[in-house]
Amino acid sequence: MRPAPLALLAGLLLGVASPAPAQEEKLAHQDWSFSGVFGTFDRAAAQRGLQVYREVCSNCHSLNLAYYRNLAGIGLNDEQIKAIAAGVQVPTLDDTGQPTERPGLPQDRFKAPFANEKAARAALNGALPPDLSDIVKARADGPDYVYALLTGYGDPPAGMKLGEGMYYNKAFPGHQIAMPPPLQDGQVSYADGTKATIEQEAHDVVTFLTYIANPEMEQRKRIGVKMVLFLLVLTGLTYAVKRKVWADVH
Repeated sequence: MRPAPLALLAGLLLGVASPAPAQEEKLAHQDWSFSGVFGTFDRAAAQRGLQVYREVCSNCHSLNLAYYRNLAGIGLNDEQIKAIAAGVQVPTLDDTGQPTERPGLPQDRFKAPFANEKAARAALNGALPPDLSDIVKARADGPDYVYALLTGYGDPPAGMKLGEGMYYNKAFPGHQIAMPPPLQDGQVSYADGTKATIEQEAHDVVTFLTYIANPEMEQRKRIGVKMVLFLLVLTGLTYAVKRKVWADVH
């Protein structure tokens, strides 16, 4: 997999590179574990998604809003997090103030693939690979759209002529996309033995990116449920008190 096509990912997700306006197809809703009031993150899927990000997406795309310590939220223990962080070299200064590098630590942000914007553009033919921290929030139905885009490649319908260097994607506005398919069957080897189909890889990486964009989601939902239950109980008590106080009047 060449990194250059991946540099276009977020722009393509946002639909800014469409060659012409077109009516978007209705997105098929996927079965996400985090959907609904009581939804939670599938830890196994999120960990597989982390693997897809590290082996594929991280060649070009950063997660500037995420720290390695955040991986505890998808079920990794301290030793696993330390090992992942230590696998990268983080820029720092030595005792004399000179630039140097050190192994990453859990409190470090995810290391970006490029030192700066100019370095990224120079390496990727002028394209700036966007950060993926909030990519699932870029539009409504973000998880479904990202999944649909990653799995939406195929042959164009009869009579449709693709522009030079373009690929057919049924989920992309205009259905002509410049990015080659970023995922392939068997592109990663999952440690848990899960079969790495395109659909599985897409589902897993979307789960991971949704967690990165919403690490507090489960806590927020728990608080919301508790508040609703509290208000229901309070409403019942208030009504009972009102009936008692006004009983003689009625």
